[in-house]
Amino acid sequence: MENEATIRLFFFLGLFVLFAAAEAVLPRRERRQSRQHRWFTNWALVFIDSAFLRLMAVLLPVMAVGAAVDAGNKGWGLFNLTGWPGWLEILLAVAILDFLIWGQHIITHKIPILWRLHRVHHADRDMDVTTAIRFHPIEIGLSMLLKIGAVYALGPSAFAVILFEILLNGCAMFNHANLNLPPNLDRLIRLVLVTPDMHRVHHSNIRTEHDSNYGFSLSVWDQVFGTYNDQPQGGHDGMTVGLNWQDDTPAQLGWSLMLPFQRK
Repeated sequence: MENEATIRLFFFLGLFVLFAAAEAVLPRRERRQSRQHRWFTNWALVFIDSAFLRLMAVLLPVMAVGAAVDAGNKGWGLFNLTGWPGWLEILLAVAILDFLIWGQHIITHKIPILWRLHRVHHADRDMDVTTAIRFHPIEIGLSMLLKIGAVYALGPSAFAVILFEILLNGCAMFNHANLNLPPNLDRLIRLVLVTPDMHRVHHSNIRTEHDSNYGFSLSVWDQVFGTYNDQPQGGHDGMTVGLNWQDDTPAQLGWSLMLPFQRK
């Protein structure tokens, strides 16, 4: 699809600025570390992740959006074999892809070698809008392979895939933001979407808490499959965000890239 990268970048930067400004005005928790060092590392990981995906694009024939176009041209995938209305296919594609990302998230917590990669995300000692973009490049690459396979199996339109990516990134930035929402508004939003307070529980250093609330976008999967946790044991002000053995080193780029290969 033409201008895909431009469209996604426009929404990504626009929503990042929006949530960064909102959390600066209405912060939920005091920061534990300097924003300067954390943001440098988290943004550097984004650029490294992007470069890694570009390398994958050289080695693979298509990425997620390209897979949708290719599947459509070849008539592959569920939606290319049905005559369902376009709006229904888009809704189903977004919901199914979101469910797969939710399931992938659980797997990264349960399989030790994948947890080594995913704990780079959880090592952030503060939780704000940049935590949403803090992932190890190998994890990003594996996630892309999952999405490519899912797109070929489903056969959604390129528009549906782009919409899903925009919603996923936007919701992740929203629910990682250090944003203080009124309790009534939080309860209303989390009927459909994951809120900052809901996802913050997932970033607790207590095992039973970070093994809950896996959703990035829709809150329904945790509520239906019994992984929903309403509030942290120590309250949002008293809880510890991050891993239970770390110090200030997660703010260092080299440490973050090498964390999956450390024994600790």
